[in-house]
Amino acid sequence: MKNLYNELEAIGSNTKGRFFIKSFRKSNAISKKKGVYKTLGLLYRIYYKILFNYLLGIDIPDTTEIGYAFNVFHGQGLVISKDTVIGDYVTVRQNTTIGNAHAEGGCPTIGNFVNIGANTCIIGNITIGDNVTIGAGSVVVKDVMPNSVVAGNPAKIIHPNYT
Repeated sequence: MKNLYNELEAIGSNTKGRFFIKSFRKSNAISKKKGVYKTLGLLYRIYYKILFNYLLGIDIPDTTEIGYAFNVFHGQGLVISKDTVIGDYVTVRQNTTIGNAHAEGGCPTIGNFVNIGANTCIIGNITIGDNVTIGAGSVVVKDVMPNSVVAGNPAKIIHPNYT
């Protein structure tokens, strides 16, 4: 069953990741409310923005679609666009940007079981398949097929169909 308790178990002992996902899920749920419930939750959403965006350097809007067991390691300098779609069991590390290449451009769709290294940029209307590892320092601007390892600037497949 996919509930917050099980999600925290899936994330493991990563304290920052656990704290982030608990706060994100609560703020995300409030953002979907209507009427008086949304108004009552406004203070929590402000708390979320101040704490994560300004103090911890994790710029992930609470309206972003993020799947189950999303894990943040060393979140400093992490920027993810609100229009990005992230699957289940995705791990992301510090100084990573995921979003559009220009103001009106599309954003990435990231599959399940994706591991994203530090200092990575994933930009544009692209799809990252399931079971992908993206090496640290990569710049990903094209689709990545499932079960691949990519690295470099621009990112290239260095190990296709690994499992």
